[in-house]
Amino acid sequence: MRFVLSASIGLTMLLGCFSLARGAQVKSGPQIGDELGAFQVVKAAGATDDGVKEGDQLCYRCKLGNRPVVMVFARKADSHLGALVKQLDEIVAKNQDKKMGSFVNLLGDKPDDLRADAKKFAADNKVEHVALVVPEDSKNGPGEYNIDPKAEFTVLIYRQGKIAANHALAAGELTSGEIEKIVADTSKILE
Repeated sequence: MRFVLSASIGLTMLLGCFSLARGAQVKSGPQIGDELGAFQVVKAAGATDDGVKEGDQLCYRCKLGNRPVVMVFARKADSHLGALVKQLDEIVAKNQDKKMGSFVNLLGDKPDDLRADAKKFAADNKVEHVALVVPEDSKNGPGEYNIDPKAEFTVLIYRQGKIAANHALAAGELTSGEIEKIVADTSKILE
């Protein structure tokens, strides 16, 4: 009886710890219903047909205005981001009639290295419709956006400057299943 009781208590404690660990999700960036402010970036690559040259400094948030947009803040330009950007590139191409846009903000300490990474990433992934940019506040993005340093990827899906969906993902969480959820959430801005 004592063994059964000890095993039961141990299992309950283990499940409790698992629930706490799963409940500690990253919260990053503006939340659903929040309005997005302007911020400066330098275009590094991608979106070859958007009229902005590589090296131009501008506010992409302002340029895209009230259009449907997927904005990404990424701390890594890796294969996981590549899988997401390929999907976004296709969605933007299919929704040109709705003037959909998308841009990826690469974050880190060295803006020159980030711009070089963006160019390589765009070439390696054949990015045509998604702009790759480096924000002026390159370490964590614009201060008022509150991008969590623990978030490896923060995906903001918005229209008319208001957030319709937010996906904040810690290291290792940008899986094919998460990409499917992000892609599905674009329907919220394309209706």
